[in-house]
Amino acid sequence: MAVPKHKASKARTRRRRVINSRLTLGTFRTCPNCGNTMVSHQVCPKCGFYRGKQILNPED
Repeated sequence: MAVPKHKASKARTRRRRVINSRLTLGTFRTCPNCGNTMVSHQVCPKCGFYRGKQILNPED
């Protein structure tokens, strides 16, 4: 069984925890209908289209 030779410092431990707990940004793409930036696999909030079909009627 592996045993650490030296105690890991507080800075090293905290740095490792921070790096592994960072949030990642979602994947964004442009809407093929209106060109608005939107989250992938979601209905476009500006025009209401998803995969070429009108899903929502946005209130302008």
